[in-house]
Amino acid sequence: MVQKDFIHDDFLLQSEFAKKLYHNYAKDLPIIDYHNHLSPQKIADNYQFQNISEVWLHGDHYKWRAMRTMGISEEFITGSASDKAKFQKWGQTVPFTMRNPLYHWTHLELKRYFGINELLDQNNATEIYNNCSEQLSKSSHSTRGLLKQMKVEVVCTTDDPIDSLIFHDKNKANEDVKLLPAFRPDKAYAANNSDTYNQYLDALEEVTNIQIRSFADLKNALENRITYFHEHGCRLADHGLDYLPYYKEEDMNIDQIFNNVRKGEHLNNLENDQLKSTLLVFLSKQYHKKGWVQQFHLGALRNNNTRMLDLLGPDTGFDSIGDFPQATSLSNFLNHLDSSNELGKTIIYNLNPADNEVMAAMIGNFNDGSIKGKVQFGSGWWFLDQKDGMEKQLNSLSNIGLLSCFVGMLTDSRSFLSFPRHEYFRRVLCNLFGNDVAKGELPADEKWLGKIVSDVCYNNAKAYFPF
Repeated sequence: MVQKDFIHDDFLLQSEFAKKLYHNYAKDLPIIDYHNHLSPQKIADNYQFQNISEVWLHGDHYKWRAMRTMGISEEFITGSASDKAKFQKWGQTVPFTMRNPLYHWTHLELKRYFGINELLDQNNATEIYNNCSEQLSKSSHSTRGLLKQMKVEVVCTTDDPIDSLIFHDKNKANEDVKLLPAFRPDKAYAANNSDTYNQYLDALEEVTNIQIRSFADLKNALENRITYFHEHGCRLADHGLDYLPYYKEEDMNIDQIFNNVRKGEHLNNLENDQLKSTLLVFLSKQYHKKGWVQQFHLGALRNNNTRMLDLLGPDTGFDSIGDFPQATSLSNFLNHLDSSNELGKTIIYNLNPADNEVMAAMIGNFNDGSIKGKVQFGSGWWFLDQKDGMEKQLNSLSNIGLLSCFVGMLTDSRSFLSFPRHEYFRRVLCNLFGNDVAKGELPADEKWLGKIVSDVCYNNAKAYFPF
Protein backbone atom coordinates (compact mmCIF):
# COMPACT_ATOMS: atom_id res chain seq x y z
CA MET A 1 0.00 0.00 0.00
CA VAL A 2 1.32 3.43 -0.97
CA GLN A 3 1.82 5.73 2.03
CA LYS A 4 -0.18 8.96 1.79
CA ASP A 5 1.57 12.27 2.18
CA PHE A 6 0.93 13.64 5.66
CA ILE A 7 -0.94 16.63 4.18
CA HIS A 8 -3.20 14.84 1.70
CA ASP A 9 -6.48 15.76 0.00
CA ASP A 10 -8.60 14.42 2.86
CA PHE A 11 -6.47 15.70 5.74
CA LEU A 12 -8.64 16.04 8.92
CA LEU A 13 -11.72 14.78 7.06
CA GLN A 14 -12.86 11.64 8.87
CA SER A 15 -15.98 10.69 6.92
CA GLU A 16 -17.12 10.47 3.33
CA PHE A 17 -19.72 13.16 3.93
CA ALA A 18 -17.09 15.51 5.38
CA LYS A 19 -15.00 14.97 2.26
CA LYS A 20 -17.97 15.86 0.03
CA LEU A 21 -18.66 19.03 1.99
CA TYR A 22 -15.08 20.20 1.91
CA HIS A 23 -14.23 19.40 -1.70
CA ASN A 24 -17.57 20.47 -3.19
CA TYR A 25 -18.52 23.47 -1.04
CA ALA A 26 -15.52 24.90 0.82
CA LYS A 27 -12.19 24.16 -0.80
CA ASP A 28 -12.29 26.57 -3.73
CA LEU A 29 -13.98 29.56 -2.11
CA PRO A 30 -12.11 32.89 -2.02
CA ILE A 31 -10.86 34.30 1.29
CA ILE A 32 -12.02 37.45 3.04
CA ASP A 33 -9.42 38.03 5.75
CA TYR A 34 -11.08 40.74 7.79
CA HIS A 35 -8.53 40.90 10.61
CA ASN A 36 -4.76 40.49 10.36
CA HIS A 37 -1.51 42.27 11.15
CA LEU A 38 0.12 42.15 7.71
CA SER A 39 2.28 45.01 6.51
CA PRO A 40 0.35 47.29 4.11
CA GLN A 41 3.66 48.53 2.74
CA LYS A 42 4.81 45.04 1.79
CA ILE A 43 1.53 44.43 -0.06
CA ALA A 44 1.56 47.80 -1.83
CA ASP A 45 5.23 47.41 -2.81
CA ASN A 46 4.68 43.77 -3.83
CA TYR A 47 7.65 42.93 -1.64
CA GLN A 48 9.92 39.99 -2.46
CA PHE A 49 11.17 38.12 0.61
CA GLN A 50 14.85 37.23 0.68
CA ASN A 51 14.41 33.80 2.25
CA ILE A 52 11.95 31.55 4.08
CA SER A 53 13.08 32.72 7.52
CA GLU A 54 12.22 36.31 6.72
CA VAL A 55 8.63 35.50 5.84
CA TRP A 56 8.19 32.63 8.31
CA LEU A 57 10.19 33.34 11.46
CA HIS A 58 10.56 37.11 11.66
CA GLY A 59 7.80 38.28 13.98
CA ASP A 60 6.11 34.90 14.54
CA HIS A 61 5.87 34.61 18.31
CA TYR A 62 4.06 31.25 18.03
CA LYS A 63 7.27 29.71 16.68
CA TRP A 64 9.44 31.72 19.06
CA ARG A 65 7.64 30.31 22.11
CA ALA A 66 8.15 26.76 20.87
CA MET A 67 11.85 27.34 20.20
CA ARG A 68 12.39 28.84 23.65
CA THR A 69 10.63 25.85 25.21
CA MET A 70 13.14 23.61 23.40
CA GLY A 71 15.97 25.48 25.12
CA ILE A 72 17.12 27.30 21.99
CA SER A 73 19.09 30.47 22.61
CA GLU A 74 17.48 33.83 21.81
CA GLU A 75 20.36 34.37 19.38
CA PHE A 76 18.60 31.92 17.02
CA ILE A 77 15.11 33.36 17.63
CA THR A 78 15.18 37.16 17.64
CA GLY A 79 18.95 37.57 17.87
CA SER A 80 21.92 38.00 15.57
CA ALA A 81 22.20 34.51 14.08
CA SER A 82 21.86 34.21 10.31
CA ASP A 83 18.47 33.49 8.81
CA LYS A 84 19.69 30.09 7.66
CA ALA A 85 20.89 29.23 11.17
CA LYS A 86 17.54 30.33 12.61
CA PHE A 87 15.68 28.12 10.13
CA GLN A 88 17.88 25.16 11.00
CA LYS A 89 16.94 25.63 14.65
CA TRP A 90 13.27 25.81 13.65
CA GLY A 91 13.71 22.58 11.65
CA GLN A 92 15.22 20.99 14.75
CA THR A 93 12.17 22.13 16.76
CA VAL A 94 9.38 21.04 14.41
CA PRO A 95 9.37 17.27 15.16
CA PHE A 96 8.88 18.12 18.83
CA THR A 97 5.78 20.24 18.10
CA MET A 98 3.54 17.22 17.48
CA ARG A 99 0.03 17.86 18.85
CA ASN A 100 0.70 21.58 18.81
CA PRO A 101 -1.02 23.35 15.87
CA LEU A 102 2.41 24.50 14.68
CA TYR A 103 3.02 20.99 13.37
CA HIS A 104 -0.05 21.09 11.15
CA TRP A 105 0.42 24.73 10.10
CA THR A 106 4.08 24.20 9.21
CA HIS A 107 3.38 21.34 6.85
CA LEU A 108 0.25 22.88 5.37
CA GLU A 109 2.25 25.98 4.49
CA LEU A 110 5.16 24.02 3.04
CA LYS A 111 2.71 22.03 0.90
CA ARG A 112 0.48 24.87 -0.27
CA TYR A 113 3.06 27.55 -1.05
CA PHE A 114 6.10 25.46 -1.99
CA GLY A 115 4.81 22.04 -3.02
CA ILE A 116 6.92 20.34 -0.34
CA ASN A 117 5.55 17.08 1.07
CA GLU A 118 8.51 16.20 3.27
CA LEU A 119 8.19 16.52 7.04
CA LEU A 120 10.56 19.24 8.20
CA ASP A 121 13.31 18.23 10.62
CA GLN A 122 16.92 19.04 11.37
CA ASN A 123 18.18 16.69 8.64
CA ASN A 124 16.37 18.35 5.72
CA ALA A 125 16.12 21.90 7.08
CA THR A 126 18.97 23.24 4.94
CA GLU A 127 17.60 21.66 1.76
CA ILE A 128 14.09 22.99 2.46
CA TYR A 129 15.48 26.43 3.35
CA ASN A 130 17.28 26.62 0.00
CA ASN A 131 14.27 25.30 -1.96
CA CYS A 132 11.78 27.71 -0.39
CA SER A 133 14.14 30.67 -0.58
CA GLU A 134 14.68 30.05 -4.28
CA GLN A 135 10.93 29.95 -4.91
CA LEU A 136 10.49 33.15 -2.91
CA SER A 137 12.67 34.97 -5.45
CA LYS A 138 10.02 34.40 -8.14
CA SER A 139 7.11 36.72 -8.91
CA SER A 140 4.66 33.96 -7.96
CA HIS A 141 5.94 34.27 -4.39
CA SER A 142 5.95 38.03 -3.94
CA THR A 143 3.53 39.30 -1.31
CA ARG A 144 0.77 39.73 -3.86
CA GLY A 145 1.69 36.43 -5.48
CA LEU A 146 1.36 34.63 -2.16
CA LEU A 147 -2.06 36.21 -1.55
CA LYS A 148 -3.19 35.36 -5.06
CA GLN A 149 -2.18 31.71 -4.63
CA MET A 150 -4.60 31.44 -1.70
CA LYS A 151 -7.43 33.26 -3.52
CA VAL A 152 -7.39 36.10 -1.00
CA GLU A 153 -10.02 38.61 -2.07
CA VAL A 154 -9.88 41.14 0.79
CA VAL A 155 -7.19 41.94 3.37
CA CYS A 156 -8.05 44.21 6.32
CA THR A 157 -4.93 45.29 8.16
CA THR A 158 -4.71 46.71 11.69
CA ASP A 159 -3.93 50.43 11.69
CA ASP A 160 -3.41 53.08 14.35
CA PRO A 161 -5.46 56.30 14.09
CA ILE A 162 -2.29 58.29 13.35
CA ASP A 163 -1.31 56.07 10.38
CA SER A 164 -1.24 57.88 7.04
CA LEU A 165 -2.73 54.94 5.06
CA ILE A 166 -0.51 55.87 2.11
CA PHE A 167 0.15 52.23 1.28
CA HIS A 168 -3.55 51.39 1.19
CA ASP A 169 -3.92 54.21 -1.32
CA LYS A 170 -0.94 52.95 -3.30
CA ASN A 171 -2.47 49.48 -3.55
CA LYS A 172 -5.73 50.68 -5.10
CA ALA A 173 -4.41 49.92 -8.57
CA ASN A 174 -3.86 46.30 -7.56
CA GLU A 175 -6.73 44.30 -9.03
CA ASP A 176 -5.72 41.00 -7.39
CA VAL A 177 -6.51 41.84 -3.77
CA LYS A 178 -8.43 44.62 -2.03
CA LEU A 179 -6.35 46.11 0.80
CA LEU A 180 -8.37 47.99 3.40
CA PRO A 181 -7.46 49.57 6.75
CA ALA A 182 -9.08 48.75 10.09
CA PHE A 183 -9.13 51.38 12.83
CA ARG A 184 -7.30 50.22 16.00
CA PRO A 185 -7.39 53.04 18.60
CA ASP A 186 -5.93 51.14 21.58
CA LYS A 187 -3.25 53.77 22.22
CA ALA A 188 -5.92 56.48 22.43
CA TYR A 189 -7.16 55.05 25.75
CA ALA A 190 -3.96 53.40 27.05
CA ALA A 191 -3.54 55.94 29.86
CA ASN A 192 -1.90 53.63 32.40
CA ASN A 193 1.47 55.24 31.58
CA SER A 194 0.92 59.01 31.47
CA ASP A 195 4.28 59.74 29.77
CA THR A 196 3.67 57.33 26.88
CA TYR A 197 0.02 58.36 26.64
CA ASN A 198 0.83 62.05 26.38
CA GLN A 199 3.45 61.36 23.72
CA TYR A 200 0.78 59.57 21.73
CA LEU A 201 -1.72 62.41 22.13
CA ASP A 202 0.94 64.85 20.95
CA ALA A 203 1.36 62.73 17.80
CA LEU A 204 -2.42 62.67 17.35
CA GLU A 205 -2.46 66.46 17.63
CA GLU A 206 0.08 66.69 14.84
CA VAL A 207 -1.81 64.56 12.33
CA THR A 208 -5.20 66.19 13.06
CA ASN A 209 -4.01 69.77 13.65
CA ILE A 210 -6.29 69.77 16.71
CA GLN A 211 -4.92 70.81 20.08
CA ILE A 212 -5.87 68.14 22.62
CA ARG A 213 -6.29 69.98 25.89
CA SER A 214 -9.61 68.48 26.99
CA PHE A 215 -11.54 65.25 26.66
CA ALA A 216 -13.79 66.97 24.12
CA ASP A 217 -10.68 67.79 22.07
CA LEU A 218 -9.65 64.14 22.14
CA LYS A 219 -13.06 63.08 20.86
CA ASN A 220 -12.86 65.68 18.08
CA ALA A 221 -9.42 64.45 17.06
CA LEU A 222 -10.55 60.81 16.93
CA GLU A 223 -13.69 61.72 15.01
CA ASN A 224 -11.41 63.52 12.55
CA ARG A 225 -9.37 60.34 12.06
CA ILE A 226 -12.46 58.15 11.76
CA THR A 227 -13.63 60.37 8.90
CA TYR A 228 -10.15 60.17 7.36
CA PHE A 229 -10.11 56.38 7.62
CA HIS A 230 -13.63 56.12 6.19
CA GLU A 231 -12.59 58.21 3.18
CA HIS A 232 -9.71 55.75 2.66
CA GLY A 233 -11.97 52.69 2.58
CA CYS A 234 -12.05 51.69 6.26
CA ARG A 235 -15.22 49.93 7.36
CA LEU A 236 -14.00 48.11 10.48
CA ALA A 237 -12.64 49.00 13.89
CA ASP A 238 -10.84 46.70 16.29
CA HIS A 239 -9.90 46.83 19.98
CA GLY A 240 -7.63 44.67 22.11
CA LEU A 241 -8.82 44.67 25.73
CA ASP A 242 -8.47 42.64 28.93
CA TYR A 243 -12.23 43.10 29.33
CA LEU A 244 -14.71 45.65 28.07
CA PRO A 245 -15.25 48.11 30.96
CA TYR A 246 -18.45 50.07 31.41
CA TYR A 247 -19.20 52.97 33.75
CA LYS A 248 -21.98 55.51 33.54
CA GLU A 249 -20.54 58.85 32.52
CA GLU A 250 -22.71 60.68 35.04
CA ASP A 251 -21.01 58.73 37.83
CA MET A 252 -17.56 60.15 37.11
CA ASN A 253 -15.79 63.40 36.28
CA ILE A 254 -14.27 62.40 32.96
CA ASP A 255 -12.98 65.90 32.24
CA GLN A 256 -11.04 65.95 35.50
CA ILE A 257 -9.65 62.45 34.88
CA PHE A 258 -8.44 63.45 31.43
CA ASN A 259 -7.01 66.76 32.64
CA ASN A 260 -5.06 64.93 35.34
CA VAL A 261 -3.45 62.47 32.96
CA ARG A 262 -2.71 65.26 30.46
CA LYS A 263 -0.82 66.99 33.28
CA GLY A 264 1.27 63.84 33.70
CA GLU A 265 -0.47 62.49 36.78
CA HIS A 266 -0.81 58.76 37.33
CA LEU A 267 -4.36 57.37 37.10
CA ASN A 268 -5.53 54.58 39.37
CA ASN A 269 -7.15 51.45 37.90
CA LEU A 270 -10.68 52.76 38.33
CA GLU A 271 -9.86 56.05 36.59
CA ASN A 272 -8.15 54.16 33.78
CA ASP A 273 -11.23 52.03 33.24
CA GLN A 274 -13.55 55.03 33.39
CA LEU A 275 -11.53 56.86 30.74
CA LYS A 276 -11.45 53.76 28.58
CA SER A 277 -15.18 53.09 29.01
CA THR A 278 -16.21 56.63 28.12
CA LEU A 279 -14.01 56.78 25.06
CA LEU A 280 -15.09 53.34 23.81
CA VAL A 281 -18.76 54.33 24.10
CA PHE A 282 -18.04 57.47 22.08
CA LEU A 283 -16.08 55.54 19.45
CA SER A 284 -18.76 52.86 19.13
CA LYS A 285 -21.36 55.52 18.43
CA GLN A 286 -19.13 57.00 15.75
CA TYR A 287 -18.69 53.59 14.13
CA HIS A 288 -22.46 53.13 14.15
CA LYS A 289 -22.90 56.45 12.32
CA LYS A 290 -20.46 55.31 9.64
CA GLY A 291 -21.97 51.84 9.29
CA TRP A 292 -18.73 50.17 10.40
CA VAL A 293 -18.26 46.77 12.02
CA GLN A 294 -16.67 46.95 15.48
CA GLN A 295 -14.52 44.13 16.85
CA PHE A 296 -13.50 43.49 20.47
CA HIS A 297 -10.69 41.04 21.25
CA LEU A 298 -11.10 40.18 24.92
CA GLY A 299 -9.10 38.22 27.46
CA ALA A 300 -5.35 38.43 26.75
CA LEU A 301 -2.99 38.76 29.72
CA ARG A 302 -0.10 40.58 28.09
CA ASN A 303 3.59 41.13 28.86
CA ASN A 304 3.81 38.61 31.69
CA ASN A 305 7.61 38.43 31.65
CA THR A 306 8.89 41.91 32.47
CA ARG A 307 12.54 40.93 32.06
CA MET A 308 11.92 39.81 28.48
CA LEU A 309 9.63 42.78 27.85
CA ASP A 310 12.50 45.11 28.76
CA LEU A 311 14.85 43.09 26.54
CA LEU A 312 12.67 42.48 23.45
CA GLY A 313 9.58 44.69 23.75
CA PRO A 314 5.90 43.70 23.43
CA ASP A 315 4.40 41.09 21.06
CA THR A 316 7.43 38.81 21.32
CA GLY A 317 5.78 35.73 22.81
CA PHE A 318 5.21 36.44 26.49
CA ASP A 319 1.43 36.88 26.54
CA SER A 320 -1.13 34.33 27.72
CA ILE A 321 -4.79 33.67 28.49
CA GLY A 322 -6.31 35.87 31.19
CA ASP A 323 -9.19 35.02 33.52
CA PHE A 324 -10.87 38.41 33.71
CA PRO A 325 -14.56 38.86 34.63
CA GLN A 326 -16.35 39.47 31.34
CA ALA A 327 -20.13 39.07 31.38
CA THR A 328 -21.52 41.95 33.44
CA SER A 329 -19.51 44.83 32.05
CA LEU A 330 -19.83 43.49 28.50
CA SER A 331 -23.59 43.27 28.90
CA ASN A 332 -23.81 46.78 30.32
CA PHE A 333 -21.65 48.22 27.55
CA LEU A 334 -23.66 46.63 24.75
CA ASN A 335 -26.94 47.47 26.45
CA HIS A 336 -25.97 51.13 26.81
CA LEU A 337 -25.38 51.37 23.05
CA ASP A 338 -28.50 49.37 22.22
CA SER A 339 -30.72 51.51 24.47
CA SER A 340 -30.22 54.46 22.13
CA ASN A 341 -30.21 52.21 19.04
CA GLU A 342 -26.51 52.99 18.44
CA LEU A 343 -25.16 49.45 18.61
CA GLY A 344 -23.71 48.57 15.23
CA LYS A 345 -22.48 45.28 13.85
CA THR A 346 -20.24 43.78 16.52
CA ILE A 347 -17.83 40.83 16.70
CA ILE A 348 -16.65 39.63 20.12
CA TYR A 349 -13.55 37.40 20.27
CA ASN A 350 -12.87 35.40 23.41
CA LEU A 351 -9.44 34.13 24.51
CA ASN A 352 -10.46 32.14 27.58
CA PRO A 353 -12.26 28.91 26.57
CA ALA A 354 -14.02 28.93 29.96
CA ASP A 355 -15.96 31.95 28.66
CA ASN A 356 -17.10 30.44 25.35
CA GLU A 357 -20.66 29.83 26.49
CA VAL A 358 -20.74 33.28 28.13
CA MET A 359 -19.95 34.92 24.80
CA ALA A 360 -22.20 32.64 22.76
CA ALA A 361 -25.11 33.49 25.04
CA MET A 362 -24.29 37.20 25.22
CA ILE A 363 -24.56 37.82 21.48
CA GLY A 364 -28.13 36.55 21.44
CA ASN A 365 -29.19 39.36 23.77
CA PHE A 366 -28.42 41.98 21.12
CA ASN A 367 -29.41 40.29 17.88
CA ASP A 368 -32.59 42.30 17.36
CA GLY A 369 -33.83 41.10 13.96
CA SER A 370 -32.54 44.16 12.13
CA ILE A 371 -29.48 42.48 10.57
CA LYS A 372 -28.65 38.81 10.08
CA GLY A 373 -26.00 37.91 12.64
CA LYS A 374 -25.65 41.51 13.78
CA VAL A 375 -23.67 40.56 16.90
CA GLN A 376 -21.18 37.76 16.34
CA PHE A 377 -19.15 35.41 18.52
CA GLY A 378 -15.83 35.62 16.68
CA SER A 379 -13.70 32.69 15.62
CA GLY A 380 -11.20 30.94 17.88
CA TRP A 381 -8.52 33.53 18.53
CA TRP A 382 -4.78 33.40 19.24
CA PHE A 383 -4.24 30.46 21.61
CA LEU A 384 -7.60 29.07 20.45
CA ASP A 385 -7.15 29.20 16.66
CA GLN A 386 -6.31 25.49 16.54
CA LYS A 387 -8.42 22.40 15.96
CA ASP A 388 -9.64 21.93 19.52
CA GLY A 389 -10.19 25.67 20.05
CA MET A 390 -12.08 26.00 16.77
CA GLU A 391 -14.28 23.02 17.57
CA LYS A 392 -15.10 24.37 21.04
CA GLN A 393 -16.02 27.77 19.64
CA LEU A 394 -18.13 26.19 16.87
CA ASN A 395 -19.86 23.89 19.34
CA SER A 396 -20.60 26.67 21.83
CA LEU A 397 -22.01 28.84 19.06
CA SER A 398 -24.04 25.93 17.66
CA ASN A 399 -25.47 24.97 21.04
CA ILE A 400 -26.52 28.47 22.06
CA GLY A 401 -26.79 30.48 18.84
CA LEU A 402 -26.90 29.92 15.08
CA LEU A 403 -23.71 28.63 13.52
CA SER A 404 -25.30 29.16 10.10
CA CYS A 405 -25.04 32.96 10.58
CA PHE A 406 -21.34 32.92 11.56
CA VAL A 407 -18.91 35.07 9.52
CA GLY A 408 -16.11 32.54 9.76
CA MET A 409 -12.35 32.50 10.03
CA LEU A 410 -9.53 35.04 9.83
CA THR A 411 -5.75 34.79 10.17
CA ASP A 412 -4.98 37.43 12.86
CA SER A 413 -1.41 36.96 11.66
CA ARG A 414 1.72 38.90 10.76
CA SER A 415 2.83 36.22 8.30
CA PHE A 416 2.10 36.16 4.59
CA LEU A 417 2.22 32.36 4.79
CA SER A 418 -0.64 32.07 7.30
CA PHE A 419 -3.59 31.81 4.90
CA PRO A 420 -3.83 28.00 4.98
CA ARG A 421 -5.38 28.62 8.40
CA HIS A 422 -8.58 29.29 6.44
CA GLU A 423 -8.23 25.87 4.85
CA TYR A 424 -7.58 24.38 8.28
CA PHE A 425 -10.76 25.99 9.64
CA ARG A 426 -12.79 24.83 6.64
CA ARG A 427 -11.62 21.25 7.10
CA VAL A 428 -12.46 21.34 10.82
CA LEU A 429 -15.91 22.77 10.06
CA CYS A 430 -16.71 20.17 7.39
CA ASN A 431 -15.47 17.37 9.61
CA LEU A 432 -17.81 18.48 12.42
CA PHE A 433 -20.80 18.36 10.07
CA GLY A 434 -19.63 15.08 8.58
CA ASN A 435 -19.31 13.44 11.98
CA ASP A 436 -22.79 14.62 12.96
CA VAL A 437 -24.21 13.10 9.79
CA ALA A 438 -22.36 9.83 10.41
CA LYS A 439 -23.85 9.67 13.93
CA GLY A 440 -27.35 10.38 12.63
CA GLU A 441 -27.49 13.73 14.42
CA LEU A 442 -27.95 15.69 11.17
CA PRO A 443 -29.73 14.69 7.95
CA ALA A 444 -27.48 13.67 5.07
CA ASP A 445 -28.68 16.63 3.00
CA GLU A 446 -25.55 17.48 1.08
CA LYS A 447 -27.03 20.47 -0.74
CA TRP A 448 -28.34 22.19 2.39
CA LEU A 449 -25.37 21.44 4.63
CA GLY A 450 -23.13 22.44 1.73
CA LYS A 451 -24.89 25.80 1.60
CA ILE A 452 -24.32 26.35 5.32
CA VAL A 453 -20.63 25.44 4.93
CA SER A 454 -20.23 27.84 1.99
CA ASP A 455 -22.00 30.58 3.92
CA VAL A 456 -19.79 30.21 6.99
CA CYS A 457 -16.60 29.97 4.93
CA TYR A 458 -17.31 32.93 2.65
CA ASN A 459 -20.85 34.11 1.85
CA ASN A 460 -21.77 35.38 5.32
CA ALA A 461 -18.64 37.53 5.50
CA LYS A 462 -19.25 38.78 1.99
CA ALA A 463 -22.72 39.96 3.01
CA TYR A 464 -21.81 41.19 6.51
CA PHE A 465 -18.87 43.48 5.84
CA PRO A 466 -19.71 46.75 4.01
CA PHE A 467 -16.70 46.74 1.67
